[in-house]
Amino acid sequence: MTELHVVLAPVGADVYAVPIDRVLQVAVAPALTRLVTAPPHVLGLFSLRGQIVPLLDTSALLGLGASAAFTFVLVLQSPDGLVGLTATAFPERAVLGVCVGTSELPGTDGSYLRGDRVVVLLDIDVLLTGERITPERARREIASAVAASNGAG
Repeated sequence: MTELHVVLAPVGADVYAVPIDRVLQVAVAPALTRLVTAPPHVLGLFSLRGQIVPLLDTSALLGLGASAAFTFVLVLQSPDGLVGLTATAFPERAVLGVCVGTSELPGTDGSYLRGDRVVVLLDIDVLLTGERITPERARREIASAVAASNGAG
């Protein structure tokens, strides 16, 4: 039996899993700089030890609509750099066993049982592909915000 070490991220009533080797840290919801022209799933930018990190609404990114309030952020390493995903409760480490089914959500890679809950594994490489999450206009605004913050410091 193959075990998969993950961080569980509650998003509303659902629970999503991120492979633990992709999670750099879990942080309390940070202060955000909003980007008015960004797509709905881009909540804004935050600073993490001097690095500018885009924060994405996990629920909206999965096509489930905007989530209410979030209290924690999973900071991940993506092919394009650091990115934050929202969680509505404290994320926790877990070990998942055998995949019990597929998931119809984009950017996911199967469903697992953990106790009496179904946990959906996120495929970070698919979920965070550049063309999918940052249309060109938002990409330019993020680059402009990063350049401005680097010039100010």
